[in-house]
Amino acid sequence: MTPFSRVAVTGGAGYVGSALVPALVEAGYDVTVLDCFFYGDHVFDGLRGHPCLHPVRLDIRDERALTAALQGMEAVVHLACISNDPSFELDPRLGKSINYDAFAGVLRAVRANSVKRFIYASSSSVYGVKDQPDVREEDACEPLTDYSRYKWLCEQQLRDEGLGSCEWVILRPATVCGWAPRLRLDLTVNLLTIHALVNRVITVFGGTQLRPNLHIHDMVAAYRAMLEAPGDLVHGQTWNVGYQNRSVMELAELVRRQLGDPAARIEVRPTDDVRSYHINADRIRQAVGFAPRWTIEEAVQGLCEAYRDGKIPNPLTDPRYHNLNMMQQLLQQEELFVG
Repeated sequence: MTPFSRVAVTGGAGYVGSALVPALVEAGYDVTVLDCFFYGDHVFDGLRGHPCLHPVRLDIRDERALTAALQGMEAVVHLACISNDPSFELDPRLGKSINYDAFAGVLRAVRANSVKRFIYASSSSVYGVKDQPDVREEDACEPLTDYSRYKWLCEQQLRDEGLGSCEWVILRPATVCGWAPRLRLDLTVNLLTIHALVNRVITVFGGTQLRPNLHIHDMVAAYRAMLEAPGDLVHGQTWNVGYQNRSVMELAELVRRQLGDPAARIEVRPTDDVRSYHINADRIRQAVGFAPRWTIEEAVQGLCEAYRDGKIPNPLTDPRYHNLNMMQQLLQQEELFVG
């Protein structure tokens, strides 16, 4: 068990956070969720009233509120961001203000509260397009988009400034897949699966692009491993976290097989999306013994079960499943944000 009992999770009501926070609470952590809750707070209905769950509605760009909210926290998992390229490009100035400009304030708030461990959620997209079959942590980062560029710049800022006596670690996750209470259906495996279920058509744009994948259960396990590992193993480290690397076409064929629906067809369309990367995650396994256990097939199966159980109502029309659509709605309503 970790030496840290009080943990804050920024962006804790997002896709990964909605799975991570309940797992931490169930493991005995006292968890403070710092989030704007624009996708709703229903994701924690199962924990409503739990004495170890403390939701705090705030914008991470409000440094004073953030500093106050982190009082007494022993560890911080920083997930909050505008979390994909299309959403970032919808309003680049807004995206930069949240993903990059606010980061200095986050670090100051961590220092001011003498937090003991800080875990930063970066992205494997910082590598850009690579020719080599395995991309490792020591390979050059050549981000292609503003989203990935600002992830990379935050990494550099953390390395350059440090956090004083606070231990810190950077994770570069693969694309996460599988069901979670705050579900995203704009991620490759999830998107292909829901279209196969609803339309019995799997649309592939391009198909040759490589995508590293990670089941959301393993993403949760990786953050727990970073909280529980000894400081001398994790401090100052940067690790890839991924499992199965597949082309988009391979993912489409996998989804069709998993559904067991021979009538579901794959349609291929052209794309100008050249992002392709294939990460190697041996280093985190060798250093701290973390190894993913959940497969893409299990992620697809979990999504199918959730859909058939009625847990994914209106999957193709409800904006809450698609970050871009939700951001468009929030911008129209002028709800994004303070600052």
